[in-house]
Amino acid sequence: MDLEYGEEYEAFRWEVRSFLEHHKPGNLAEASAEERAAWLTKQIEHGYWARTIPTEYGGYGAEPNLLHTVIMDEEFNRAGTMRGTPSQGPSMLVPTLLEHGTEEQKRRWIGPTMRGEVIWCQGYSEPGAGSDLASLQTRADVDGDDFLISGQKIWTSTADKSQMMFALVRTEPDAPKHAGISYVLVPVDSPGLEVRPLQTMAGDLGPSSFNQVFFDEVRVPQANVVGRRGEGWKIANTTLKHERNSLSSNAEGTWMRLARLMQDETMNGVPAIASPVYRDRLMQLQARMLSMKFHALRMLTCTLKEEPPGVAGLVAKLQNCQLSFDMAALALDVMGELGALYDHAKYERARGYWQAHSMF
Repeated sequence: MDLEYGEEYEAFRWEVRSFLEHHKPGNLAEASAEERAAWLTKQIEHGYWARTIPTEYGGYGAEPNLLHTVIMDEEFNRAGTMRGTPSQGPSMLVPTLLEHGTEEQKRRWIGPTMRGEVIWCQGYSEPGAGSDLASLQTRADVDGDDFLISGQKIWTSTADKSQMMFALVRTEPDAPKHAGISYVLVPVDSPGLEVRPLQTMAGDLGPSSFNQVFFDEVRVPQANVVGRRGEGWKIANTTLKHERNSLSSNAEGTWMRLARLMQDETMNGVPAIASPVYRDRLMQLQARMLSMKFHALRMLTCTLKEEPPGVAGLVAKLQNCQLSFDMAALALDVMGELGALYDHAKYERARGYWQAHSMF
């Protein structure tokens, strides 16, 4: 069996590797927002981020190619840096706008979102509408060309850091519950909108924060509806499809980070990876990581063929959560007593990354 990609693709691999050797930034965790945006912009210019998004919307404009995607992810993981950004705007909103947005919405929002200039949060869940999302009560009353939105959202990740929200609101109160919802783009700094952070056991470590969001007659133009009024349930499911597709996208990067940790952490001068017990656990996690990687490619293939992934799409979140937790558990074990340290303690490792990963 020949598992080589072929001469054309290996040449592309060396092109990506050379780019990273010359342009890879330092510690992005400590970079400013402007520095992160500059790194994303450079990736777009070379076609390693926003690769298939049309140039008129701020992307690179290449044709979809599954193996190019595989190689880019492999090389960025090998270099220990992120390809693009895993935030909700690029992974969830942008593909939704490409499918359902107006021309003006695409031109206004896609480029700045992919460059990291606009951060988005998702306004779906409510105190009485979580599993049964279609029972949401946040409503939008018509006032001229605008909506006045009133209600509450909860578990709104990164709302305290976002400039915009894509939200589900009830615009047709007399319609059946699945038919009366619209998908609306809401500026988070709008008068009448209040964000209140929710404390979790991860404290400030978590990679994203949970919040409550309150709306008191928040004025939003009706032009901010994505798709048609009352079709928000259909459009929301497009977003959720892309959310599931993104969940298994970088298990390989996390595993590589774990392997590097096991090479660096030592006891009596011996690397942790030399332990047969730890090495066996790492190998088992590698098998599960590869399963997630190929599962993600399966779903990407479905997307390129415009085929529904079915149950394959639904299982990703469960499997990814368990795999991520188990990788973090091995990392904490490898660090021994230092694995309990976080919040910038003296001997803390990697700024508490693995503790945050475990609790999140």
